[in-house]
Amino acid sequence: MAPQWVTKLEPSGPQGAELLKQERDNSNIPVERLSEFLFTRETLDRQDQILKILIADKVFDKSQNYFDGRLERFKTALARQKRLSQLSKKHKWTADEYQMASELISEPGPYGLHVSMFLITLRDQGTPEQHRLFLEKAEKYEYIGCYAQTELGHGSNVRGLETTATWNSDDKTFTIHSPHLTASKWWIGSLGRTANHAVVMAQLIIDGKAYGPHPFVVQIRDLHTHEALENIYVGDIGPKFGTMDNGYLLLNHVKIPHVNMLAKFSSVDPKTNKYVKPASASLVYGTLTWVRSTIVLQSGGVLARGVTIATRYAAVRRQFQDRDAKEWETGENQVLNYTMVQIRLLPLLAATYALHFTGRGMMALYQENQKKMAADAGKLASTSRGPSPEELFPSTDLLADLHATSCGLKALASTTAAEGLEVCRRACGGHGYSSFSGIGSWYADYLPTTTWEGDNYMLTQQVARYLLKSARAVLKGTASDNDTSRIFKSFLSRRDMGAAFDVLGQDEDIVAAFAWRTSFLTFEALKHRDEEKGSWNSLLVDFWRLSTAHSQYLIVKNFWEALQTERVATELGEETAALMRKLFRLYALHTLEREASEFFSSSAVTVRQIQLARTKTVMKLLEEIRPHAVRLVDAWNFPDWQLDSSLGRYDGKVYEDLFRRASELNPLNALTIDPYPDSGILIKKNEIETFRSKL
Repeated sequence: MAPQWVTKLEPSGPQGAELLKQERDNSNIPVERLSEFLFTRETLDRQDQILKILIADKVFDKSQNYFDGRLERFKTALARQKRLSQLSKKHKWTADEYQMASELISEPGPYGLHVSMFLITLRDQGTPEQHRLFLEKAEKYEYIGCYAQTELGHGSNVRGLETTATWNSDDKTFTIHSPHLTASKWWIGSLGRTANHAVVMAQLIIDGKAYGPHPFVVQIRDLHTHEALENIYVGDIGPKFGTMDNGYLLLNHVKIPHVNMLAKFSSVDPKTNKYVKPASASLVYGTLTWVRSTIVLQSGGVLARGVTIATRYAAVRRQFQDRDAKEWETGENQVLNYTMVQIRLLPLLAATYALHFTGRGMMALYQENQKKMAADAGKLASTSRGPSPEELFPSTDLLADLHATSCGLKALASTTAAEGLEVCRRACGGHGYSSFSGIGSWYADYLPTTTWEGDNYMLTQQVARYLLKSARAVLKGTASDNDTSRIFKSFLSRRDMGAAFDVLGQDEDIVAAFAWRTSFLTFEALKHRDEEKGSWNSLLVDFWRLSTAHSQYLIVKNFWEALQTERVATELGEETAALMRKLFRLYALHTLEREASEFFSSSAVTVRQIQLARTKTVMKLLEEIRPHAVRLVDAWNFPDWQLDSSLGRYDGKVYEDLFRRASELNPLNALTIDPYPDSGILIKKNEIETFRSKL
């Protein structure tokens, strides 16, 4: 323990608590009302109740989170996941409440893929009989599973998966087999040490003919010993970013019953040995669309954690004196006062709100499409379609627009969140490198999101393909009446006259300029592809830009529309509503300025408008939003226990907490070593057990 003379020391200058109080006093934003607007009072109350339950349970103590090695962290995570399951039963938590508890704990756990993929896949792709056989046991955690799709040699190219599932007509079984080393399932979350079952994606083969990847339920470990079953080789893939027990899996001619092929959408008729196609193949993609929609919804909160930490610390941290300060003004300047810090953090702050409202719109679109798909179930899909949803005619398939939207927004939202977290970490200066910042580990655990459920660069091809098909349908006069078709038609009707959008004066014109840019890039890409016969590979960079432009348009549109409802002013008050509109303009105009060449080349804006956006409007918005920055991050309502950050503490006691963690919680300080090279002794005294017992 630190001696008394150390514990009496305080940071020099204005205290962090004083600085954050000053920040909050300088803003009149009603934080509680803004939090309720974002999440609802009911959700906030439920979070408080769950937080109290977790904090009271010793297994969820976070004091050693940043000190434990990988093995210890995995054991701790397993203990926490077991306890979380017990608490869920005890308190009869809903799926949303269980998810809320997981987010408060804020670490990837061994049951993560069981909950997020295994249960959902069984539910959405299983028949009633399979629900009884597999889902009911999985919901009781008798079966603990994972989703085994990615392989050592194939990730994004699902159609290239090497694992096979061969139909045996004689005994009505499937043989699951890994024919090559690269067929090993790899990166499969919860598989390494936890799962006893897996949904294995494998190439269905009937009488020597391949029918593409299909899902099969395969038991991989004994339910009592938890040892791998015969002809199954499974384990953890080793250290990486994050702590999930990602695993590998090889199968050597493993036989499974006919009923283990998830058959809600396609199956093998055991009587005729024929493949049975789904009536509407697009339904198969519902699960991935739901997962991508969820990623979009969560991205705002993911980024908001980093922005909250960096903004609070930038208000506490002081560096240098303002060069233009008056002679009588002494002391160092708050980092948040520097425009170079503001231009990095405040647009990200605006992005957290933009992504939040876009995520809500994305989930609403998903629910709407689910209802339509249920109503149209049984209707035949287009006979001219290709093998995946982006090949469907946008005018006839209900899922095509949602699929493209979810792909594009998943790519942009997760990239924005991941890259934004790193910007936040660097904005914290040297202390951002410390685990105690609370950003580094969060970044490491989130980073895989830019790759899984569709690599972000690969997904953009699907968005571009959909936009090209929509453009062709508009030119032919066969387009459906959706937003994409409408902005294309508007562009075609005006492109000879040119655009005249007042992006600096009218918010709706900002949205229109983003729509115009998307339309321009789409028809340019269509010309390169159809008229100039450019190869698909030669246009991939254009397609990535097009998908990014379209997704930025969707975020700007969703943000703007969310602020048009009457409840904004009613629930927040006019001043706060006006501030939200400033956040909208900051996000949109900062994005426009960064993508200036495309807006100019499309004639959506003039060079002068771009110059004014950069030098006048964006800088003025930074100045106007700056006084409210701390309260705007407070509205995200992150408890200190969830953030687990010295730098992002609500009370501003940054340096006190950094020193406390380093000196009092650090087990390395319980070792007395022998540093001399000629000595064969490494450790003179080991007091780690004594140290831990005091915690």
